Amino acid sequence: MLPMRNYPHSIRRAFYAILLCLYLAIPASARAAQTSIVYEGKDGPGKGKHVVFLSGDEEYRSEEGLPMLAKILSQRHGFKCTVLFALDPDGTINPDNTKSLPGAEALDSADAVVMLLRFRAWPDDQMKHFVDAYERGVPIIGLRTATHSFNTSGTYQSYNEFGKKVLGERWVNHWGNHKSEATLGIIESAAKEDAVMHGVTDVFGTTDVY
Repeated sequence: MLPMRNYPHSIRRAFYAILLCLYLAIPASARAAQTSIVYEGKDGPGKGKHVVFLSGDEEYRSEEGLPMLAKILSQRHGFKCTVLFALDPDGTINPDNTKSLPGAEALDSADAVVMLLRFRAWPDDQMKHFVDAYERGVPIIGLRTATHSFNTSGTYQSYNEFGKKVLGERWVNHWGNHKSEATLGIIESAAKEDAVMHGVTDVFGTTDVY
């Protein structure tokens, strides 16, 4: 095939016109930069229900784990699942960007919310979608650092206490010198003969937390 520059100008114009028509035929929603993952539900007990997953933490890779869970719920149990991410302006997923939740309007149709967040400071216009979902009674499942999901100074600053007032806990700090100590486990004498302890002679963790 000849390089495009070797064709007559009229043919090149016609070719580019066809490409433009094909591009415009694509729905605008499909042409737009993708800011979320949507798994349409197959058959199952969750058919017709929408679960929204909120990722955004710097430690536990919620941006990797939540899409896996969402896909399982959609393919095996029938739920439509949408996963939202913290994004940089160029569309890169960046959990360190605490002020980003594009596509938050998906929460407006949520039948349930699964959140694994840590110290988010979303703009008020994005945070409002979450608040509206909470206030209309949407069931919420908080995983791990959801106990301290928010750290905002905006209109919704009171939601910094969401973990304590709604989830029942706002544990934030680690005992001792976090990231510089280790953990020694002691096997209780009453349990050392239990089947699950066979072969276990020592419990030692290289982190202070676990």
